[in-house]
Amino acid sequence: MVQIDETTLTKGQLRKLNALRKSIGDKIADGAFSEWLSSQSAAGPATDKNADLIADTLWDLVRDGRLALPRTGYVVKRGRRRVIVEPAS
Repeated sequence: MVQIDETTLTKGQLRKLNALRKSIGDKIADGAFSEWLSSQSAAGPATDKNADLIADTLWDLVRDGRLALPRTGYVVKRGRRRVIVEPAS
């Protein structure tokens, strides 16, 4: 039986582990969860493709000095047929 240190898991990982334990039992769930956890850590952090696209698009403007971004940043929202950009509060 695989021992899992539950104190090091995030809230979402604990929820997944408990759901597996309820659905398929403790022994099988612990093995399946440990395999899933090892595959997740090998994959690395997930990136937001839209945020990457926005950053890549704006970086040339920032580097050329045509666009200044304060340290507080901005919030980008979808509006009706437009994009709304507001200073972050």
